[in-house]
Amino acid sequence: MKASWNGETLAESDDTVVVEGNHYFPVSSLRMEFFRKNDHSTHCPWKGDASYYDVIVDGETNESAAWYYAEPFEKAAMVTDRVAFWKGVEVGE
Repeated sequence: MKASWNGETLAESDDTVVVEGNHYFPVSSLRMEFFRKNDHSTHCPWKGDASYYDVIVDGETNESAAWYYAEPFEKAAMVTDRVAFWKGVEVGE
């Protein structure tokens, strides 16, 4: 699977985990030069507290376009050390 935005590949891996229709990529597959942590957070009743990255490509910022669970609840252990995307980031083969 590949995640891309604004013409750049953000992550690529044969080892994604699909949860609620979202592909979670291993952190090691991310091209970190395109990511900047931000202060945004949300809470999921069964996964835990999500933190977010802005995605930055060619000077354009897609705010909070990637999320991860730093300490997911036990039921969501499969997303540990993984990142998912939304907000126009294309995920596909």
